[in-house]
Amino acid sequence: MIRLQGVELTLTSGAGAVHILRGIDLEIAAGERVALVGASGAGKSSLMMVVAGLEQSTAGSVVVAGQELTAMSEDELALFRREHVGVVFQAFHLVPTMTALENVAVPLEFAGRPDAFERAAAALEAVGLGHRTGHYPGELSGGEQQRVALARAFVTEPHLLLADEPTGNLDGDTGAQIIELMFRLSAEKGSTLLLITHDAALAGRCDREIHIADGRIVDGATTAVAAS
Repeated sequence: MIRLQGVELTLTSGAGAVHILRGIDLEIAAGERVALVGASGAGKSSLMMVVAGLEQSTAGSVVVAGQELTAMSEDELALFRREHVGVVFQAFHLVPTMTALENVAVPLEFAGRPDAFERAAAALEAVGLGHRTGHYPGELSGGEQQRVALARAFVTEPHLLLADEPTGNLDGDTGAQIIELMFRLSAEKGSTLLLITHDAALAGRCDREIHIADGRIVDGATTAVAAS
């Protein structure tokens, strides 16, 4: 599902070049559930942004779902994400003026799906919010908003789900419910899961842990299948 070779990300600042990712080599097989762990500032979120096609690497090869992202235009990357990737962030990123149903239907509407609202309603039902479809984000709890974000991420049945600290803004019990839901949905849909987390117990539930430090992967870069 993911193959990175020699990936670098360098940003410019007033103080000069800032090296965010430094020669990343990484393989993740289809259907794997992988935790990406490391200290703050290690490069975890930047790596996820590169995999999602939301940030262009400065060097190296980025192949996701069989497609080389480094050669794509912004329009091609947007189409790639729409067809292959779901993303869940720590912040819910819901449109405040749209209902839960409308928020979930957005990616389907962009894809021109005539059944966008029917599929969105089914996705909200799957995350336990079938009774909240007409509510706006401001009328929902944090846990409910993250459920809406999960429904939106899964509604297109993506090959790859990227989750960046998805429980960071939630209390412990609510966060645990969201994690159970995310793992269940990824298993049901057969989605590959790449999860950024600081929670060692949560990382331990994944098939593999990838450790990153100072923009470099220091452990876990190769799939168990490839290593055996």
